[in-house]
Amino acid sequence: MDKSWANLILKNFEHASINYNQAAELQRIFAWRLAEQCIRENIPKGIWTDLGAGTGLLAEALETLNPNQTVIRVDASQEMLSQNSVGSQTQLWDLNFGLPKWPQPPTLIASSFALHWLHDPRRRIEEWFSALTPGGFLALALPVKGSFKEWHAAAQATGVHCTALALPCSKDLTRGFNRANIRYKQLHCYTQKASDINSLIKPIIKVGAQASPAASLSVGEWRKLQKAWPHSPKDKTVSLSWLIQLLVIQR
Repeated sequence: MDKSWANLILKNFEHASINYNQAAELQRIFAWRLAEQCIRENIPKGIWTDLGAGTGLLAEALETLNPNQTVIRVDASQEMLSQNSVGSQTQLWDLNFGLPKWPQPPTLIASSFALHWLHDPRRRIEEWFSALTPGGFLALALPVKGSFKEWHAAAQATGVHCTALALPCSKDLTRGFNRANIRYKQLHCYTQKASDINSLIKPIIKVGAQASPAASLSVGEWRKLQKAWPHSPKDKTVSLSWLIQLLVIQR
């Protein structure tokens, strides 16, 4: 694992922690969608965890829909954990180094918009699934390959390299799992619209998700992208499409 890359990701989220909830519309929407899908399953009582919990959007949704169930919020950023509701159960831990210790195997391991930031997401899925108690559930929400089609199109048209984060392939996430274990698997397309690409990218920065292994673009390169970015013929707005994978697997 590249420590400098992991540190950059952590630093960005720490800086965004105070204002994260105000800008995290996309993350909030899919945290609730995942939590609502979880209540459709017969998830046993026991230890429920939210991995990469950040400010606790998913954990709060799960607890709201399951009033008698506590969700442990696990994250590598103390600043993000400090933004969780007073009285929340939090655990400071870097998930790149495996899972923390719990008194017993969890009956639910959930994670929203975190897996794609970790080293080797496929390995993390196998690790998390194996840590469940028999009959327990793994519930995930994350952006996958196929997102940012407008960004990639503009980059290809101009020859400017695309600095969007490379995302996991949807098919790889369930590779090796028995179909009988997959309780829910659905791709959701979510499109953001704005008057210009700066307004599209700004929410990504506000939530601390701007880290990229690619070199930063110059002002001139961004202007080239702006001109080539697909526009709506009606109102000249620009769009940024996300492909979000929701996945529930039972052990």
